[in-house]
Amino acid sequence: MRKAFIQLHTAVFLAGFTGVLGRLITLNEALLVWYRLLITVLALWVIYLLKRNGRQVSMAGMARITGVGVIVALHWVSFYASIKYANVSVALVCFSAIGFFTAILEPLITRKPFNRNEMLLGLLVIAGIYLIFHFDPQYKTGIIIGLISALLASLFTVCNRILVQRYKPETVTLYQLNGGFLFLTILLPFYLHFLPASHLLPTLSDAGWLLVLALFCTVWAFNLSMNALKKISAFTVNLTYNLEPVYGIGLAFLLFREDKFLSGSFYIGLFLIIMSVVLQTWLVYKNRKRA
Repeated sequence: MRKAFIQLHTAVFLAGFTGVLGRLITLNEALLVWYRLLITVLALWVIYLLKRNGRQVSMAGMARITGVGVIVALHWVSFYASIKYANVSVALVCFSAIGFFTAILEPLITRKPFNRNEMLLGLLVIAGIYLIFHFDPQYKTGIIIGLISALLASLFTVCNRILVQRYKPETVTLYQLNGGFLFLTILLPFYLHFLPASHLLPTLSDAGWLLVLALFCTVWAFNLSMNALKKISAFTVNLTYNLEPVYGIGLAFLLFREDKFLSGSFYIGLFLIIMSVVLQTWLVYKNRKRA
């Protein structure tokens, strides 16, 4: 269990950089995700061919895995769109709503009973987001897109928890992101038709940041979180990922001085979100001691 928590928190720390990288990379959100997936998929195939320890997956299993990959691609596009329409801090706070969405979706999908504590902690996060939304209406579009992104993130995390019980995490990651890449390749021309991009090719600095995003914040972080899901519930994983805004917002304040553009209500909302993480951690350890 301790190893799983270390893997999880390392993945969260790496994930904290993704929002900042989304701001640094000048590409349209759909192109950004397409290049991210391209580099990631190539890296995963190299690793897969070197190891050759993946288990054969049936066509039905592959369809399920790649279907979740479509959700991953849509989550990433909406997450970076939230950054473009608002800023890094707002997008990352909206991402924290995955705890609330998971408290609803996981029982519906896995048919386990609803957990009252999970629902209450999830509502605490929603209250924090509401404070930001209510007092900062200029970020309305970015917040709505960010909440859609959080819903999609919750859905694929719950689905992944089921998949990693049947297949190796490396196999799931490989086929999942391949599915996301193929889906986005088909979607991209239509997306760019309605939302044209200023440029299609990454600049030299964009290329460097994309490599960091794909190799460290995607390939490595993805495998760490998938391994953690073998031992830890999807809700606890998602609630721990609420620490991602703490890392990302801190970097956004430091690098982009976003603190100058945020009201006091933002900090109250952020405090409620951090409280939900602290309370969940306390409840997990309390339940473990009882067991």
